[in-house]
Amino acid sequence: MARLQLNFPEDQFYYSTPMSVRVTDINAANHLGNDSMISMISEARARFLFEFGVGETERDGTGIIVTDLATTYRAEAHARDQLLFEVGVMDFNKYGGDITFRVTRPRDRTLIAMAKSGFVFFNYKSSQVVMMPDEFRGKFDRVNWVD
Repeated sequence: MARLQLNFPEDQFYYSTPMSVRVTDINAANHLGNDSMISMISEARARFLFEFGVGETERDGTGIIVTDLATTYRAEAHARDQLLFEVGVMDFNKYGGDITFRVTRPRDRTLIAMAKSGFVFFNYKSSQVVMMPDEFRGKFDRVNWVD
């Protein structure tokens, strides 16, 4: 089976946020566990959306729902490591797109992980996928589109 490769254009990153690896994030192999990395990616996504004024769920019941997540690991991270999560968006379509992540350890410039999370806009009241709001699309001028 072919290995997953994730590489993103530099100009697609719009935001960055630091996070520390907690002792409780460490697994039996003494490094950052997969489950904790996914939680940290989710936190970075939430911070990114907040920074750009995008609510997890708006008053009309519309919000963003994650459709998939792919992660590749390049190096281990350990307790108390300071990590930088760079977040971007790409491959917009009429319903959503991808949120991208590059995770590095600035202290030694080590690439820890790359990830991509698919999303669509979803109306939680009607339980239906809805069109991407123009207001959201307008926040990201450099994003490529796919059909």
